Amino acid sequence: MKKLSIGIITCTILFCAWSCLKSKDNSCQSMAPETELPQMKAFCTANNIEYTQLSNGLLYQVVDSGSGTAPANQSVIYVIYKGTLLNGTVFDQTNTAVKMNLSNLIEGWKVGLPLIKRGGHIKLIIPSYLGYGCAELTGIPANSALYFDIKLTDVQ
Repeated sequence: MKKLSIGIITCTILFCAWSCLKSKDNSCQSMAPETELPQMKAFCTANNIEYTQLSNGLLYQVVDSGSGTAPANQSVIYVIYKGTLLNGTVFDQTNTAVKMNLSNLIEGWKVGLPLIKRGGHIKLIIPSYLGYGCAELTGIPANSALYFDIKLTDVQ
């Protein structure tokens, strides 16, 4: 009986903690892409990025289309990249190719990387809802549009 009581108390505590976390998540409001577009376009102008805009708000410039295989959602990719906020703050970068599963990455990469092939180079300016949304991560404030300069070195 004592084990059952402890189990019920533990479940109650976990449910309450989950409920509190869930209610916090409900206060998270993503930005509408059209509110970020002026800032994203200004970033492109300031950085000489001749962008194309997709209907979902993603801006991109294909620097080199590459050749061979284009990645699909289930592809394993090897990339060299630099990620910055639109104010220029670097939040992540690699100097050598790193292996990733495209299906595990943010939506902006899933949409943007299939626009090039192995050996290609692309610049992505990603509205926050195709990035990390209203989640705040280390080095990335909530509702941040993101810039990635990506070289796709291999596709498997």
